[in-house]
Amino acid sequence: MRLCLVEDLAVAGLEPLTLTRPVYELWLGCSTLGAKIARAFGVGTGPNRRGALIRNHLTAVQSRRDPHVVLNDRDWLARGPVVAASGRWVPPLGFEAPDASVPWVGLCDGQPAFVYAGPDDVVSLELNGVDDWFEKMASRYPNEEVGGEWIGRPWDLVARNAAHIERDFATSGRLAVSNRQLASLALVGPSNRLWIHETTRIDPYTVFDTTNGPIIIGAGVWVQPFTRVEGPCYIGPDSQLFRANIRGAVSIGPNCRIGGEVEASIVQGHSNKYHEGFLGHAYVGEWVNLGAITSNSDLRNDYGEVMVPLQGDPIATGQAKVGCFIGDHTRTGMGSMLNTGTAIGVMCNVLPAGLLLPKHVPSFTAVLYGRVEPGFTIDELFATARIVMSRRGKVFDEHEEQLYRGLYEQTRLERERAFQRTRERRHDLWPIAQANSR
Repeated sequence: MRLCLVEDLAVAGLEPLTLTRPVYELWLGCSTLGAKIARAFGVGTGPNRRGALIRNHLTAVQSRRDPHVVLNDRDWLARGPVVAASGRWVPPLGFEAPDASVPWVGLCDGQPAFVYAGPDDVVSLELNGVDDWFEKMASRYPNEEVGGEWIGRPWDLVARNAAHIERDFATSGRLAVSNRQLASLALVGPSNRLWIHETTRIDPYTVFDTTNGPIIIGAGVWVQPFTRVEGPCYIGPDSQLFRANIRGAVSIGPNCRIGGEVEASIVQGHSNKYHEGFLGHAYVGEWVNLGAITSNSDLRNDYGEVMVPLQGDPIATGQAKVGCFIGDHTRTGMGSMLNTGTAIGVMCNVLPAGLLLPKHVPSFTAVLYGRVEPGFTIDELFATARIVMSRRGKVFDEHEEQLYRGLYEQTRLERERAFQRTRERRHDLWPIAQANSR
C-alpha cells in the first residue's frame, strides 16, 4: 500500500505553526500527525512508499528534511492505487486499514478523511482542489464512518496531547525501565509506566512521577539534577532538562534545552527555554529562544473563554486554559510576559516592557516598548538564523532563505494591519500624554 498525505485549505487555521512546515509534521503525543497516519495504514518509510501533496513554497525545504517522501509528483500518483489521507486527520485507536481491492472512502465526523483509489482517480488530485476532490470521491464510491479526530486549530493539539502520549505509550510495546536506570533517580508511581532509552543520562536528585501517566525519555537525553518530570510526558532525542519542573501533558521534540516550569505544552524541536519562567498550554515551533523569566499566562482572571488572534482576527477557542503559540525562529527577551492566548509569528523579536505584551505579533516584526513595530531587516534576521542553526550543527541554506523570503511577502498585509493599529493607538493616546505633561 502507498500513502499520500495531503494538505487542504484548513491548514491556514493552524498558523503560525504551519507557515514553515506541512500540517502532517505537527507534533501530537510521541510522534507527528503524519507518522500516526502512516502507522495506521502500515506504510513504512522506504523509498516510493510515501508521497505528499503540500503547498509549493514548502517543497524545497521539506524534500531535504524528509527525502524519502515524494512531493507534488503526479507521475508518482499515477503509478498505481494509493491512499490519499488528510494530514489533519488523526486515526482512531484500533483503526484497521480498508480492503485494498476496491475504492473506498473513510469519514471522520461526516467529512472525508482518506480515500483509497486507483490511478485514474488519483491523477486528478490537485493541491488547489483537494476539498472538492475528496467530496467527489465520497459521492462516487462507498464510504463509511471510521472515527478519529480533526486538528483544526493549534490549541486542538495542546488539549489532546496528554491523551495521545498515553495512547502512543500503550501501543508502542516498550518494555519497563531497568533496575540499572532506576538506581540514579527517584520514582513515584508504577515503574512499568516509565521508559528510558539506554543512552539517556539521568543525574542524581531527579524525580519521575508516573502516577498520572507514562513518561518516555528518548535517546541521548540528559536530565540534570533537581529536575522533576510528571507524566504523561515525552522527551525527544538529544534534549536536555536543566532543573526543570515538567508538570505533565508535555511533549518536547528533539534537541531542545528546557528549564523552568512547563505544563501541558508542545515544543516542536531545536528550541531553547534554558531558564526559569512558566510555559503552559502552549505550542512552540523550532529554533525558538525564550529568554530568562519569559512566562505566559494560560488562564484569564475571570476564568472565561480565551480568544486567540490568529492572523490578527480573534478566534474563539471554547477553552479556558490556552497559552501561547509561537512560530519558528522567534526570540523573546529576558522577562517577557505573554498574555493569555497570544499568537506570535515566525522570525519575531519580542522584548519586555514591564507589562503584558500584545496578543498578536505578526511574522517578521518586533515588540518594542509594548508595541508591534518593524524590527530587524530580513537579511539581519537571516544572519541570526545562520548563527542559531550552526550552534546545533545545522545550516540555514538557500532553500530556507527562499522559504522565509516568500513568507515575508505572504504575511506583508498582516504586518501592515498591525502597524496601522499601533499608529491609531498612538494617536488615541497623544491627547492624554499632552494633558499629563501640563
